[in-house]
Amino acid sequence: MANNSPLAGVRIADFTWVWAGPFATLQLAHLGAEVIRIETQNRVCVTRRLPPFADGQGGINRSGYYNQYNQGKASVSLNLKSSEALAIAKKLVSVSDVVTENFAAGVMDKMGLGYETLRRIKPDIIMISMSGYGASGPESGYVSYGPAQAPLSGLSSLTGFPDFPPMHVGFSYGDPNGGLHGAFAVLAALMHRARTGEGQYIDLSQWETSIAITGEGLMAQVMNGAPPPRIGNRDPYMAPHGLFRCQGEDRWVSIAVANEKEWRQFCQGIDRPELAADARFSSLTDRKKNEDALDALITVWTESLTAEAVTAQLQAVGVAAFPILTNQELAGDPHLHSRGFFAELSHPEVGVRRHAGVPWVFSDTPCQVRRAAPCLGQDTDEVLRRVLGYSAEEVAALKAREVLT
Repeated sequence: MANNSPLAGVRIADFTWVWAGPFATLQLAHLGAEVIRIETQNRVCVTRRLPPFADGQGGINRSGYYNQYNQGKASVSLNLKSSEALAIAKKLVSVSDVVTENFAAGVMDKMGLGYETLRRIKPDIIMISMSGYGASGPESGYVSYGPAQAPLSGLSSLTGFPDFPPMHVGFSYGDPNGGLHGAFAVLAALMHRARTGEGQYIDLSQWETSIAITGEGLMAQVMNGAPPPRIGNRDPYMAPHGLFRCQGEDRWVSIAVANEKEWRQFCQGIDRPELAADARFSSLTDRKKNEDALDALITVWTESLTAEAVTAQLQAVGVAAFPILTNQELAGDPHLHSRGFFAELSHPEVGVRRHAGVPWVFSDTPCQVRRAAPCLGQDTDEVLRRVLGYSAEEVAALKAREVLT
């Protein structure tokens, strides 16, 4: 398959695992980079053991979690406790542009693969470390996973309903967020190298990238001496704004009215034009003051209709509304299918499965998922021979010595 993507010709030696690191290299694979994951049978990536599994049957190559976030990549199996495997890893770095890892700070140095070592092998190498707390500072030695980042960043303190305690945000937000920040940093480093010929070391802290998305909360504290209150699905500057129950079991619709013009349109859309002149709701200040009554009134209307009917009625008058979709509904969404968002490529073990694909469309440099996620070690022979120049006999001998495990 021809590769005319933005990062065509860029090779990444990918030592990442779990979610944050693989999510970063997924974006780079989407952009056309050749991403070669270095894995081992002795310490299988956590996500290979996480459900959901294809057809409910477990297996290290059957995880939907792993197969989603490792599309477009190759997998090489190396027993890095072996000096021979370590030498192979260094040889791969010597012909790569970027090295990625998201272990705890210092782990790559202990393995003999730290930046100072690798830059001696390839002076213009770009290396990114995506540890939980960065490579320096009093907490740098701690191991971290994404679920800890939401409360540590202050995001949980901003999440929840009035009079409720802080709430978790529902998933491991720190992981994909750190991954996206990491992918962007690598792109910036590649641009810098293209201009100057210089590689560099990127020290990313997942904690700090999580804090970076809570700017409103931080500034409220800095500017006003108090954090913003928890307001659930409401918004400080819009009303009505939230999720409203509809007909059917656990069916909801989201509604957002951004200004006074939309408020009047909303009243027309629900066949209650008199509400626009109601003293309780005639301005944003009034609507916020009486928001409980407003939401109760809207819920009476939405509960009489399906989420789809509410959406159609409000969108027809220029008000933002949309049903809350299940995963099943998203997988069959006609809009996403019309844009070619989903990737359906044959996997060696689980066959053709639908995955979320590339979330952007470029006009001149098309991006696509070029292959399904790899089975563990699937590409070991091919990479060692094509990229590193080993013969078939040499690869067989390395296997016999359990270097490639």
